[in-house]
Amino acid sequence: MVSTKPYFVRAIFEWCVDQGLTPYLTVIVGQATRVPREFVRDGQIVLNIGPDATNQLLLGNEEITFQARFNGVAFPVVVPIDAVAAIFAKENGQGMSFEIAGTEPAVPVPPADEPATEGPDEPTPPSGRPHLTRVK
Repeated sequence: MVSTKPYFVRAIFEWCVDQGLTPYLTVIVGQATRVPREFVRDGQIVLNIGPDATNQLLLGNEEITFQARFNGVAFPVVVPIDAVAAIFAKENGQGMSFEIAGTEPAVPVPPADEPATEGPDEPTPPSGRPHLTRVK
């Protein structure tokens, strides 16, 4: 059965454009994702996919493709639908997030129980309730 995810992505995209809002994608960057790596943070990238920011945008069932400028340089972007973590309106944050299964970030992230850099042992922060940070 075909996933409903690409249909939801297209629907939220159209809603954003119809309302005069700017659609943004949060993408988990993996090996199949083609984005400028210098803009990837913590294995994720947030992309403006609005009509004014993209050229030749195609919201397909398997992948999203377009050309965009990053620091003035044109770059062909390819995002597998499975890597889309969220689509939302920049102005008000309304949109939809998706569960990502089996996608590993292209940028290695150290395990939570290991320090990111070598140095003196620092106490591990207490593990408590997880928190989410909204990325704009």
